Formats: sequence, C-alpha cells, structure tokens
Amino acid sequence: MKKIFILIIPFLMAYTLFAGDESRKGTTAADQLLIPVGARGIATGGAFLANIKGLESIYYNPAGLDHTKKTEAMFNYMNYIADINISYFAVSTSLGEIGSIGLSFKSIDAGDIPVTTNDFPDGTGEKYSPSFLVVGLTYSKVLTDRVSVGTNLKLISESIENTSATGFALDVGVQYYFSEELALGASLKNIGPNLKYSGQDLRTQTGVPSSPIGSPNGTYEVVSEAAGIPSYFEISLAYGFLFDEKNNLDLAATYVANNSLEDQINLGIEYDFMNNFFLRAGYNLQVENASSNIFGITLGAGLNYEFGEDVGISFDYAFRDVKEFPTSNHIFTVKLAFQ
Repeated sequence: MKKIFILIIPFLMAYTLFAGDESRKGTTAADQLLIPVGARGIATGGAFLANIKGLESIYYNPAGLDHTKKTEAMFNYMNYIADINISYFAVSTSLGEIGSIGLSFKSIDAGDIPVTTNDFPDGTGEKYSPSFLVVGLTYSKVLTDRVSVGTNLKLISESIENTSATGFALDVGVQYYFSEELALGASLKNIGPNLKYSGQDLRTQTGVPSSPIGSPNGTYEVVSEAAGIPSYFEISLAYGFLFDEKNNLDLAATYVANNSLEDQINLGIEYDFMNNFFLRAGYNLQVENASSNIFGITLGAGLNYEFGEDVGISFDYAFRDVKEFPTSNHIFTVKLAFQ
C-alpha cells in the first residue's frame, strides 16, 4: 500500500496547484484537448483509466501503452457537433525493456465559415477554415508486474486565417494493479503554459493622433490576452469479473477534477465474449449543475479478429447522445496490431 501512496501523492500535490472551478468556464484556450478519441473509450464514458491498455490509452492514461508489447496503428473518426468532424491517427511500438513509444495526431475540421466584417455583416462572399491540430509524443514503461507509468508531450497549434497560436502541454499517468481483476489509475493532463494569439490579422492601419495632414497612417497590432489551457486530474478504479473462459465483465469509475469546468464522475461497463465481441456503455455525471451537461448516455460495440498469433484487427463503434443538438456523436475506430 505504501507504493500506491508514493505514486499518487505527486498527482494530488499537482492537482492542488492547478485545480480551479467552473467559474472559469469559457476562459480557457485549446479546448480541443478535451474532445475524447477512440470508440472504446468514448463508449465506456472515459471511465477505464485504471486498466486501459495499448494504443487507445494514449489519450486516457499513457501509462497503459507499454502493456501490449506490440506495434499498433489506429484511425478514429468522430462526427462531433455543429457539423464539426474529428480525425485522429496514432501509431506505437514496443522497444522491449526500454518501454513503448507512440505518436498521435488529432485534427478538427470545422468546415468553411463565411467571412463577415462591419461593412458586410452578412458576409463578403469569402470563406475561411480554421485549423486545430494536436500532435503528441508518448512514452510508457511497465516498471513491475503491478506498476506502469507514462507521459505525453503535446504540441498544440491553432490558426484562423493569418492569426495563430502555438503551445505545449504535458500529460502524466500511472496504473497500479492490486490483482489481475482490480486496478487503480491516476493521470494529470494538459499541464502547460498559456496560449496567446498573434499574427497579421490583428494589425490595423489608422491615422496617428496629432500628426500633420497628409501623414501616412500608422500600423497598430492588437495585443491578445493569453489564456490558460484546460488542465484536469483523474483518479479511477476498475474491476473485472471473469465468469468463465469465454465471458468477462469489466466495471470502472473515474473522478475528474477540472480546473475550468464542473467536476464529474465517469461510469463505464464492458462485456467481453471470447475477446472477439464487445458491448459497452457509459455515462458522465457532473457533480454540480448536472442539468447543464449536454452529453447523455454512451453506447458501443466492437469486433476483434486475430490472424494467427502475429496480426490482429479490431473495429469499434460508439454512440454518444447530445442533448442540445439535433444530431448525436458517432465514432468509428479501426485498429491494427502486429506482434
């Protein structure tokens, strides 16, 4: 038990430094960091922080990446909200005793947006498409038969026409297995400096006060205010029921302490038949202002097929109810694994 406290104490100390409350809602930058990826993780409400393994663990808890000891590739597509689409691609490989490394890319397609100005509030006829990109480098290591750790270093890039912002963020995670059935996990995510926009579109030309008639205009640049990124702390428990050689049932719960949103509890369940067919469900419950949560229940299913001992392929689907939008989220994930 002493090892558990030694592992978790740094996370709790960091949480006290970075945690805030929901009064900061709408004040952070890079909120695309909060958009989940992976049909399995989304279908189970993001609750399987403690025992998630392999490539999908990069987003939820990087400590789980080194458990598979395989080379994996994954593509994920999400039909998000307001005609926004999310694409995610990740690859990882095992370096043996050194650990495992992974590389991930997440991009947001917001479509074409009409350009409006003070003179043309209904649009100039031109359009622009903002760019949001997160590139991650992950390292994970299984330290003992019970403990694994991992970290993500993420590059954040945002641009709107000729104005852009670039920043960095760090995730750290740990998993501890009491037994094959019971696991504890914790992670601290999106720790990094503030994000600040700059660029040509923030510049404007206007007359210089008290200058002689006929003097050229002066060029001024609006100084944007820096905004923090949405960091948060998670701690989770997961338990697996092994009914027989064919049927497994996993349950998990995660507490999420946000620095810019309401805290929430994530609940998830997964039924596994022969490691080939999966049924999943999850729910996110806000600790305060529960009625303001726009997301409802999540459901999903998955198929996994192995070609001998060397190659495996899996297809996962997730559905997430969105209460205040006419369409729900649909998530599709394909993953390849090579021994």
